[in-house]
Amino acid sequence: MIKITNPILLVATLSMAYLTSCSVAPAKEEAQKEVILNANDFVVDAFWPKPLPNGWILGETPGIHADKNDNIWIIQRPASLSPREVRKEDSPYTPECCSPAPSVIQFDQEGNVLQAWQVGDTTKSEVDGNQLWVGSEHGIYVDDSLNVWIGNAKNHMVMKYTSSGELLLQIGINGQTGGSNDTTLLGGPADMAVDMAANEVFIADGYANRRVIVFDANTGAYKRHWGGFGEKPHDEELPSFDEVDSIRSFKTAVHAISLSADGLLYVVDRSNSRIQIFEKDGTYVKQFFVAKEAGPGTIWDVTFSRDPKQSKLYVADAKNMKVWVYDRQSFEVLGSFGSGGRNAGQFGWVHCVTMDSEGNLYTSEVKPGLRVQKFNPLPL
Repeated sequence: MIKITNPILLVATLSMAYLTSCSVAPAKEEAQKEVILNANDFVVDAFWPKPLPNGWILGETPGIHADKNDNIWIIQRPASLSPREVRKEDSPYTPECCSPAPSVIQFDQEGNVLQAWQVGDTTKSEVDGNQLWVGSEHGIYVDDSLNVWIGNAKNHMVMKYTSSGELLLQIGINGQTGGSNDTTLLGGPADMAVDMAANEVFIADGYANRRVIVFDANTGAYKRHWGGFGEKPHDEELPSFDEVDSIRSFKTAVHAISLSADGLLYVVDRSNSRIQIFEKDGTYVKQFFVAKEAGPGTIWDVTFSRDPKQSKLYVADAKNMKVWVYDRQSFEVLGSFGSGGRNAGQFGWVHCVTMDSEGNLYTSEVKPGLRVQKFNPLPL
């Protein structure tokens, strides 16, 4: 259940929460923090982020990630904005607003822009015979060395950048794909997660292929891959969702991947409306469905609560336009928040979700929302 208030009540609520937390004893402060990190309910911060500089506006925003310093990174699609939205229709006049924001933006927790940079040149529609970044941005992950990983879904690549936008590594070849068992080429990569200890990047691969594939995070050398249930993937025709209980393969898209603190990989099998869980070597552990009665395409992303045991899962459901809260051990539904709409705290296609160390939840939306939002946790 989401609790949305008008701006005055919102500020009053947050102020009262601050005053209350300052008045308790230190031991209770720790207990309160644990409860908030483990929250089921959230209140939207209608003033996050702060207005963007330079007349920037966001297009489709298919990636959001909180880094180890609690800065929030997004990847958005400047080319998804229409000429009308950026006031570039045929006209002799030059309005003040608006211009497409750069594709990568880093915010602090207060919603200030810390830096922004562009991937590729969206003013050029052709790069080596292919549209390199026009609408291809998909997924962002910032590892603990503050390297920024970005998926290029249409052109079958994953790119690793420094935090300031210098390209370090490219996995895959622009415009080429070789199927779900090719060990060099990707096929519509959608999301990434990095295991710093093993120096491996796990890729949800994705929109053309049906697998998880793993590479060395420095060299891009192939390590291993697997499909649904940890089995060898294939690209053969699959049954309809009516037979989902017997479908052994991932479907389009293998849309997101998250690595828990205890070393389990949570893989979003979007068209099958399920999450499959694996050990890092590809050993299948278990699965669970989300809003199965709504049919295919409910799950788009998953993240963990920030208590030490990561006891809850927060699942972005674009089909039902909400975020679900699950118990990570029992897969019991503990609650949900959000509904379809354009007001603060509502969603269109809520695409991605992430959480900072204080338990604040952030969401990003593709069309029709074209925005990011912040939700502050409330005590259980």
